[in-house]
Amino acid sequence: MSHLRRDDPAPLWLQLMCILREDIRSGRLKPDQSLPSETELGDLYRVSRTVVREALRELTQQNLVYAIKGKGTYVSPRHTEVNFIGSVTGSADDLRRFGRRVTTQILEQEPGEATSHESERLLIAEGTPVVRLTRLRRVDDIPWMLTRAVLPARLVQGLEKLNLENNSLYNILRRNYSLQTAGADRWIDAVFASEDDAALLEIDIQTPVLGIDSISWLFDGSRFEAYYALHRCDNVRFHIGIR
Repeated sequence: MSHLRRDDPAPLWLQLMCILREDIRSGRLKPDQSLPSETELGDLYRVSRTVVREALRELTQQNLVYAIKGKGTYVSPRHTEVNFIGSVTGSADDLRRFGRRVTTQILEQEPGEATSHESERLLIAEGTPVVRLTRLRRVDDIPWMLTRAVLPARLVQGLEKLNLENNSLYNILRRNYSLQTAGADRWIDAVFASEDDAALLEIDIQTPVLGIDSISWLFDGSRFEAYYALHRCDNVRFHIGIR
């Protein structure tokens, strides 16, 4: 066990926080494992409860622990870090690099005609033929993201007939249709899923999710995909790099 150094200029709460943080990051303290009580930590490290509370407060702010009133403090579940929001190709590749098992279930794969809202997003005339896709992505068998996408049918003829189960849509668009994403705009907010969508995501309807509205375009500037996704955020954090 690491010890606090009384001759160290760093405050005791900071030293204690660093010790506990290292125990969490190294795996000595497991996700959802209960930490010793404030009294037990105080006795163990010979510090006051005020010092312990300050250390735990900082760990909470760093999303490393969470408290349940009347029960204690627990190690937070590990959050996978992905580049999804800042990437035009999705998060599956990031997840697989972490050794996670990614599967995609196709809930809808049908041709149709563009609604007024869809035509505005894709800059096409209302009633233009489109292909609609609804996909549920799971990571390690846990629902992760529900996506509803629409694409102009003239760019993806026959897409409604292809096997998209557990396949990357972007890889198929690139390989079968020579469509290469040049860029995308995304708008993100916190929302509550409908009762049906919450059931698909296996969450309570009072659990907030990220609503991600996206429009993607090709190198000639034409829009080829618009989607709206509901992304669970209770087991993931997003990385956005600014250079």
